[in-house]
Amino acid sequence: MNKTLFSLFLAIFSLPNVYADTVRVATFNVSMEASNYQPKGASEHSGEVLLNLLESGEHQQIRNIAEIIQRVAPDIILLNEFDYYPDTTPTAVSLFVKNYLNKSQQGQTAIDYPYQYIAPVNTGVATTFDLDNNGEKTGNAGDAYGWGMYPGQYGMALLSRYPIDAAAVRTFQHFLWRDMPDALQITKPASGEPWFAPQEWAAVRLSSKSHWDIPVTIGGKKLHILAMHPTPPTFDGPEDRNGKRNHDEIRLMADYLTPQRAEYIYDDNGEKGGFAGQRFVLV
Repeated sequence: MNKTLFSLFLAIFSLPNVYADTVRVATFNVSMEASNYQPKGASEHSGEVLLNLLESGEHQQIRNIAEIIQRVAPDIILLNEFDYYPDTTPTAVSLFVKNYLNKSQQGQTAIDYPYQYIAPVNTGVATTFDLDNNGEKTGNAGDAYGWGMYPGQYGMALLSRYPIDAAAVRTFQHFLWRDMPDALQITKPASGEPWFAPQEWAAVRLSSKSHWDIPVTIGGKKLHILAMHPTPPTFDGPEDRNGKRNHDEIRLMADYLTPQRAEYIYDDNGEKGGFAGQRFVLV
């Protein structure tokens, strides 16, 4: 089992005229991606490894994660680096809730999240390009739309005690980086030429995972969870491609919340424009 550093951020805020005086919202990098549960140095990565552990309810590291969530007991929580599996029934996230969170861990009170949202991400989704300019077109890692060894690695999942308005969710997985006005351009340090060839720049997506606007209904009012997990601004080279992508991923959400700067934004259904709600939490 790999050693993993977990991080959790909790926001507590008041929302008047709802079921409770406060709503607790958290974001937690759980590092629940399949390669974390495979032998070190494994040449192939399979999501079945994690799915089997979620089915069992017995993996100690996952039980520790569940215990932390039970101790903090947020009403809504975004799980970062939780693999997305498109063809599993029940879903991986529902298995985590049923087999770990619904069961007491180390004497903590079991917790339930009947409402869950998980959707496709860009990590590990293959392109036909050599996006990292290392002379190879692998379709994964640095040549994927977002860094990942298989589709869905390092995904996101939202758990909620309150109903999620799934029909009103907006996602921005396919938004093209080139469509952001004044996007930060990546250049080759030695020559100053563009890092991406024209056909690559025409295809590169901005979000390394995805950007989500998820309305949650609390006491008849909508609270929008604005979720993202930008690429780390490191692990690149002097061209600073991850740093610049990180900057523009964060800028996308800032522009989304600024009416005079949001006109260019479009979601995965083709709807244009920025945030149209009243209350939001950014995680």
